[in-house]
Amino acid sequence: MKVSYHGHAVVKVEANGKTILFDPFISDNGNTDLDADQVKADVILLTHGHNDHVGDTFEIAKRNDAQVIAPFELATYLGNKGLNAHPMYIGGGHEFDFGHVKFTQAFHGSSYQEEDGTIVYTGMPTGILLTIDGKTIYHAGDTGLFSDMKMIGERNDIDLAFLPIGDNFTMGPSDALVAAEWLQAKQVVPVHYNTFDLIAQDGDAFAQEVKPGKGHALKPGESIDL
Repeated sequence: MKVSYHGHAVVKVEANGKTILFDPFISDNGNTDLDADQVKADVILLTHGHNDHVGDTFEIAKRNDAQVIAPFELATYLGNKGLNAHPMYIGGGHEFDFGHVKFTQAFHGSSYQEEDGTIVYTGMPTGILLTIDGKTIYHAGDTGLFSDMKMIGERNDIDLAFLPIGDNFTMGPSDALVAAEWLQAKQVVPVHYNTFDLIAQDGDAFAQEVKPGKGHALKPGESIDL
């Protein structure tokens, strides 16, 4: 299984003959190696409705006939726009043909701003546990530190965790280090940083602070084999 990072919170998983994209914010992302007009996806997983996470979901899903899996209100909104959307929610899991998806809590917000400025409420923000080919990947979404990360770590054998470190809108590096400890993930990759000046961070410094050998500050386009 190949898992690659593509700037901001964009993660791609290639396994079981499927390509799965988390939070495909590409076109307005100056820190990505992807081309929104060329990227392939069979499945899109969305943690919440903010525009810097929904990103290019509409275009990618329509071009690839991709299934979009998202929190209920966001999935309903996307479904009403003509996408093939599967609704889920916090605590719920479902077995798909590519693997198992479970939504966890996250402490943040969730809304989508349309082109005319209208704000659409898109439900609760979430994290996502993806289990595929016997490996479990945790994408925390946008969140602050919360103590139930201990429970997520205790109840799941997490092979790879993606944690936001940008601060201001999410956890900063110091809180993300605590999260990494609580989650007990075998490998940890920082996300949601350096896209904008407001969330500038040193990903390499964070990775070095994670337990030896566990932290990896991937550059856009770099990958980990699980």
